[in-house]
Amino acid sequence: MINDQGEGGRDGILVKVRLDFKGAGKPGRFLFGGKSTDKVAEESREQQVAIFRNVPLQGIHIEDIDMSAEVYTVFDDISNNEIAFAPLVLTIKADSLENVIKFITRDDFRKIEILDPAHITLSHSGIERLLFRVHEETKEYRMRLEKRYNLR
Repeated sequence: MINDQGEGGRDGILVKVRLDFKGAGKPGRFLFGGKSTDKVAEESREQQVAIFRNVPLQGIHIEDIDMSAEVYTVFDDISNNEIAFAPLVLTIKADSLENVIKFITRDDFRKIEILDPAHITLSHSGIERLLFRVHEETKEYRMRLEKRYNLR
């Protein structure tokens, strides 16, 4: 059980996070060099896996990276094109619930499953820290979006 001393207690928190990396096809120049949406999605997933394996995150230990799920495609009504998604499931041991927030505020986040502990208890101050962290991550995400769309 995680309690409020609860930067995760002694054992931390074990979660599975599913991220689906998006790939939109890139037309080739002239007749050659185009990439399918599936291929772009797979490459995006592989780049992120390399980052997860090689860049340490404070308070986070990635225990397993599962890339076995098939790439799937959906039709996007807005762009009027097919878009592929390459799923990735990370099993993460985090020192605290707050450290998991950076994964669930990502564009590619789809699902989270808490594996351990079975129960989590937070005090008022623990909830306040968690909500503040959500606010900080949301603010950072908004700034990244603004930067991305103002540059285009």
